Amino acid sequence: MGMSESVLKEKLKLLPDCPGVYLMLDSEGTIIYVGKARVLKNRVRQYFHSSEKPVKVRAMVEQIADFSYIVAPTEVDALALENNLIKKYKPKYNILLKDDKTYPYIKVHTREKFPHLSITRRVKKDGKYFGPFMGGISCKDILDVAAKVYNVRICNTSITEKPKKPCLNYHLGRCLAPCAHLCTEEEYAARVEKAISFLSGNYEEAEALLREKMAMFAENEEFELAMEYRDRIGMLKKLQLKRITSMPRDVDADIWAVASNGLYAVLSVLVTRKGVMQGNRNFPLEEGAGEEGESFLSFLIQYYTNHEFPHEIITDELFDDELFRDYAFEKTGKRPEIVRPKLGVRRELANMAMGNAKEYLEKSVSAIEHKNDMTKNACARLQMLLGLQRYPKRMECYDISDISGVDKVGSMVVFTDGEADKYAYRRFKIRTVEGADDFASLKEVLSRRLAKLGTDEEERFPKPQLIVIDGGKGQLSAVKQIFDELNVTGIDLISLAKQEEEIFTLSSPESVKLSRRDYALQTVQRIRDEAHRFAITYFRNLHSKRNLASVLDEIDGVGKQKKKALMEKFGTIDKIMHASEKELAGAEGVGPALAKRIREYFENL
Repeated sequence: MGMSESVLKEKLKLLPDCPGVYLMLDSEGTIIYVGKARVLKNRVRQYFHSSEKPVKVRAMVEQIADFSYIVAPTEVDALALENNLIKKYKPKYNILLKDDKTYPYIKVHTREKFPHLSITRRVKKDGKYFGPFMGGISCKDILDVAAKVYNVRICNTSITEKPKKPCLNYHLGRCLAPCAHLCTEEEYAARVEKAISFLSGNYEEAEALLREKMAMFAENEEFELAMEYRDRIGMLKKLQLKRITSMPRDVDADIWAVASNGLYAVLSVLVTRKGVMQGNRNFPLEEGAGEEGESFLSFLIQYYTNHEFPHEIITDELFDDELFRDYAFEKTGKRPEIVRPKLGVRRELANMAMGNAKEYLEKSVSAIEHKNDMTKNACARLQMLLGLQRYPKRMECYDISDISGVDKVGSMVVFTDGEADKYAYRRFKIRTVEGADDFASLKEVLSRRLAKLGTDEEERFPKPQLIVIDGGKGQLSAVKQIFDELNVTGIDLISLAKQEEEIFTLSSPESVKLSRRDYALQTVQRIRDEAHRFAITYFRNLHSKRNLASVLDEIDGVGKQKKKALMEKFGTIDKIMHASEKELAGAEGVGPALAKRIREYFENL
């Protein structure tokens, strides 16, 4: 414990009697756990009582050197804040949802006079959404059936008073061409209604119409088209097999189960929509240090940040139902039902989810252990083998890329607990170095990066525990001079020489040579190679005519038209990067405010 008993007692006395979020810190000041509390005073004190605690909680408490807290107006606000802080700091002892991909939906743009259908991954309150489509059935195939059978449009062409020339979809019998005024609003609305019924799970009419068209093409000896329709009928058959007959058609449910062996856990979710099984997803995790219900609730909040809330959550897990429902209501205006089933179809679904979770846990334990060897365990091994001052939770590595000194780019990649943290990557446009002088460029990049320590920008650029340099003993000594000039302390520095893949440290004149199979060496190699890849990718973007303007997409306020105007005025991204505010403002539609934002963006690269 980093705090004396007396200091701890005083801090605990000052805890308020209200909701909020607490942050546990280790001796390095690193946040190792974030939790929320209905009553901060009671919840935080529990950690320091002598009562029996689970192994993971005991391990965490032993590392606590300090704590802080943030008061929240309500417990729902505390839950939302906890979610944001977990995402931001990725604490060691919280359960983290990693690599959470979103799934596609089919959207009916009901606000339009002649609604079109499209595929999207973001659900808003501006139309009807169907999905998510989680695998096995292609979203595009379903959209294709809707167009072929009901002739609704899948383009976003604006429909104006002046009729347009009908496109190929009209001639192929896939659209009624409302843009060409070839149907009335009423006729089109009737088709949209049928398409919505089809997307809601009523496949019988669509199948019958597809069979009719297949027979017609076969009769006309248009066998290729007939086979295309046969494939679509096969797809509908698969969809019908996914239908849960005893599940009400108007119920959307997510079924959650957790399987654990005390060290690792798997959360499994089955997703049903309109009585149809959409698919399942498994999340392998290390057990967190929170209480079971707390950890599960925290995970759900992370998950539903990127996914729609269903009508029902079916689970055997115990957590604060009302708090979750209040949170969902604040976000969506709806309160999901929490069902813990005893009998019937919901019980069968819960058993199925648990079966999935257990099977996945059994198969994935060795994979999880291997991943830990490659990440956290490798970092701990690096600390031991190289005599580092501290565990390298945040590692940074830099690379410079250029051709003949033109468009020099510095890249910074970040690994957190041995895993690539791509949201933390940064790029630097070299400003001061003329010619192909990689070390001078690296010095500029490191100076700009390290100058951010102790400033307001440290939140965006947290202090790393370890910086990795690509090179040998000479490069390491030269970078150490930069550290000394800037008076930087508390950061370990190593270099990795390419030829022999030997590691140089500041603590010994001799290099450290590790086996090529050693996970610790492989982690250093991965971050070095990733830095090179990231620099080269950006450099190629700058030099590829096809991708030149893509850099501009990152600037808020630069859309398609303004990007076009800038490229027409300056010709190359390099000229835009070096243009003055006044010159930028001269591009059509840009103006002084946006010109300033563009200039600042490139200056901060």
